[in-house]
Amino acid sequence: MTRELVYTGFMSLDGVVDSPGGIVEGHRSGGWVMQTEFVPEAFSLKGEELADTSALMFGRRSYEAFAPIWRDSEDHAAYKDLPKFVVSSTLTDDALIDGWGELALLRSVTDVEKLKQTEGGAIYIHGSAELARGLADADLIDRYNLLVFPVLLGAGKGLFPHTDRPKQQLRLLDSASYDNGVTKLVYAVEH
Repeated sequence: MTRELVYTGFMSLDGVVDSPGGIVEGHRSGGWVMQTEFVPEAFSLKGEELADTSALMFGRRSYEAFAPIWRDSEDHAAYKDLPKFVVSSTLTDDALIDGWGELALLRSVTDVEKLKQTEGGAIYIHGSAELARGLADADLIDRYNLLVFPVLLGAGKGLFPHTDRPKQQLRLLDSASYDNGVTKLVYAVEH
């Protein structure tokens, strides 16, 4: 039995996943999640995920953006003691921040594949669009937990690879739509 690797994130209707929280993240339309009316039940997926999360995984840029904020955030306190894996060929051990639980560097897709073969529960990838695309190309993503927002951004980092690759079938596990136009889509990847 392999560990499940789950991508979770906010996505625009045209597939953009970067800069949902603010302009400082680099996208000209940054902050697009905050521009949608807040409906608490539209974010219930995040609470459900927490019960299933045994570890977190990030690419380098997402780690550098999230770690300093999430480490001290009350909203992310439940993540503090979870093991975290950062996939980067350039980040060094001394660049990892202290006080945010167990942190380990993975250097390659092969390292992620080996991690999936270890004992433990689901590993959740937050942000990290480039990492997710690479892992999807390697057929390592097992599930997508998406909150799709009713906005077309026209530019930005997309979640899904645009490489010429074989078709990948998904199976809908759960879905819901909310009054603010957000749609929850949970898909299992059929390997």
